[in-house]
Order: sequence, then C-alpha cells, then structure tokens
Amino acid sequence: MKKIKINPVLVLLLFYCLAGTAFGQSDKHLTDIFLQSLQRGTPPVADHAEYDPISPQNIAAARSQVWNAWVEANRLFNEAKLPRLTSLSSETTGELVLPSKLEPSAVMNYYWGYKDSLAPNQQYPVFIYLHGSGPRDAEWSTGLKLAKLFQDAPSIYFIPRIPNEKNYYRWWQRSKQWAWEWLLRQIFLTPAVNANRIYVFGISEGGYGSQRLASFYADYWAAAGPMAGGEPLRNAPAENCANIGFSLLTGAEDNGFYRNELSQLAATVFDSLQSVYPHAFKHRIELIPGRGHGIDYTPTTPWLCNFSRNPKPKMFLWEDFEMDGRNRTGFYNLRINKRPCDTLRIYYEMEIIGNEINLNISNVHYETTQKDPTWGIELNFAKRYVPAHGGDLTLFLDEELVDLSKKITVKVNGKRVFRGKVTCNRNSLIQSLATFYDPQRIFPAAIEIHY
Repeated sequence: MKKIKINPVLVLLLFYCLAGTAFGQSDKHLTDIFLQSLQRGTPPVADHAEYDPISPQNIAAARSQVWNAWVEANRLFNEAKLPRLTSLSSETTGELVLPSKLEPSAVMNYYWGYKDSLAPNQQYPVFIYLHGSGPRDAEWSTGLKLAKLFQDAPSIYFIPRIPNEKNYYRWWQRSKQWAWEWLLRQIFLTPAVNANRIYVFGISEGGYGSQRLASFYADYWAAAGPMAGGEPLRNAPAENCANIGFSLLTGAEDNGFYRNELSQLAATVFDSLQSVYPHAFKHRIELIPGRGHGIDYTPTTPWLCNFSRNPKPKMFLWEDFEMDGRNRTGFYNLRINKRPCDTLRIYYEMEIIGNEINLNISNVHYETTQKDPTWGIELNFAKRYVPAHGGDLTLFLDEELVDLSKKITVKVNGKRVFRGKVTCNRNSLIQSLATFYDPQRIFPAAIEIHY
C-alpha cells in the first residue's frame, strides 16, 4: 500500500480556516439571535447548541464573543442612535421619537456632549440631568447652562427636553421609561462611557423624576441626586437604593406639596436603613436653612462623583413596584419570569455568603398612616410583609458572586430550593445581556427558581 505523506503545515492551515469559518458563523448566529430579539421586543430564542457547557477558562472569551455580537446586532438594528460625542459647548442635539401608543406626538430632544476633553481609550462618567416643570424650552436651556457650570469635568452629559407638557410632564411615565431603557442601552454601547459611573439627578419636577428613577433603576446608577423635590417614599422605595449613593437637597422652607416634610421623612428612613445595614445606604439628605424652592444646585454632582456602581452586589433589597402601571423585569442578577402576585408589590432580599444564596421574598401590604387632606399626598405609611409563593425567577451567577466549581445552595424564605453545581453556557450569557443590556452583567450561569 502506498503511504500518503501528510504535510503538517497544510493540516494546520486547514484547521485554522475551518475554525475561522466556524467561529465566524457562530458570531453571525449570535448576532442574529440578538437582532431578532431587538426587532421583536421579546427575549432571545437560543438553540440547543447555546446550552453546551463552557469551561471556566473559556468564560472570558465566550463573554467577549457574546458582547461583540450584541454590539453588532445593535448596530444593525434600525432605530435612533446617539450622535457622535462632541464637546457640550458645541450644543449638539439629537431627537428620540417615543412610541405613539405610549405618548402621542412625543419627541424627546436632547443635548449630548462632553465637558473638558476626552482622552483616547479612556472612559468617563455620564450625568443625566432632568429639568423642572416651567416652560420646557426655557427649562431645557437652563439645564444646559447649569451642566456647563457644575464642577464634575471631565464628564459626559445627556440633557433631555420633556417631549410634551401638561398631563405628560412627568419623567417617570411609561413612555419615558421606554426612553430611559433605550438610553441605557445606547450609553453602554458607547466606548467612552464608564458603565459603573452613570448618575441621574434633577431639579423640582426633575427632582421628583430622578428620585423615582433612582429607586426604579437603582441597579444601573452609581448615585442619584434629586434637588428641590421630595417624593412620597411609596413612589420611590428607599430600600432599592442600598448599593448607590443618594443625595437629596431641599430648602428647609420649601413647603410646596410638602417637599420639606417629605424630604425629612426620607432622611429618617434612610438613616434607619443605614443603622440596620451599616455598609449600605450611603446618603446625604439635607434641608437647606433659610431657603425655599430655590437652592444652590452646585454641590450635587461633585458629591455624586465619589461613587462607582457595584453591578453585582452580594446583598441587595428590592421592592418590585409598578411605575405608571409597569414593573421591571429584573434587578441586579435576578430576572422575574412570573410574579407571585400581580396586585401587590413584591419585596426581595438577597444575600450571598460563600456559596449559599438566601432569598427572602414577600408580598408587601401598605397601610397609609398620614395623608394630606387637600392634595391627597400620602405622607407616611406602614408596611406589612407576608411570605410569597407561586413565583418563578432566574438567578444569574458568575465567578465574582460564587465559586462556580463548587456546589451552590439556594434557599427561598428559609426553604432549600436548589443544591448542586451549575453549568456555564452561552445561553446564560445571552439571556442576561438581553435582559440588562449591561457589559458588567453578562452572567455565564443561571438557576431557575420556582417557589
């Protein structure tokens, strides 16, 4: 029999060609999964191959591959994009058309730019400033002037103009939630942005809005800074702010809509929570002596700059509350697949010690204890917690939260619901990224919890 000589160089070249083709198809396949999800507005549908195990040494490469596919899918997705970053002094504007089914004839104009200068290959904080409820063009213009004045450079600013006035003059409405989630997705795709240094703040109506957004989207912020506001805490549960910096500055004589009284109540609650959780609830809530609705706005952003986000805390509190009839689908490393009760708020406490994860999940019952008779503003309340049953959630995990090489125990309300090792796979990476849009929360492992 004639021996066949095999050229090892040709074999190696053939291997690389085939591998390159396979990886290229894989990247395109991932991009298609994400693009279809973005187009449909539904979670990604991965095929069986995405469930194949990933070894610990390959997690970083798989995470990078999934992120790159996500970036490409967003590039291909036909939608409004943020303009190229330019100096804020150039007053570059963009516009975002909000879905008409959420708000008719709604266009959110905005300024988008940086202060000082940005060095190549560096990342910078982003400040989202929400204006007050005066004539919107004047308020928007004032917001730009203030942003240039604040001492927080080098930094990047997003300064929106409220799309409509009158009944639609609220930063927390469902149509604006759609805009914030678009914005967060776009911000994370911007290379110059530090994903762990995003701040939201505002004045008056923007103070109310930023306080609500601080609680609703707490897992995205490094810190929040409402000013001249003061929301009833039922609208912005303080518990959600366990892992962010929170500043609230209000005039001591600003008694319109009980702003000073509600700010003092917020201080009492934040102080109480910090006494129970000494390493959480970093806050500064002050009533400025001798001032009414107008205060010095300059101290806020320098204080916020002291904070960076922990995107994967091992302890958090979350009151899952509806805002304008809508709930979040997840928080930090939890994704909610089925709420245990659609008519009540759900409260989650998560703590990870070693490889044991404890979740306490309760239905929340509110009782109003103090109410303003004129405006109907709820000034104070009591809460009662009852253990919840009948919910489903996904618990995303990674190598920073637990030791993935060892068995993991999960308890819900004291009952063990999982014990074993988890398998890392690309589907977990895909699902977590599509849920949160967050480059810091691409989790390689997940446990489905039914309780």
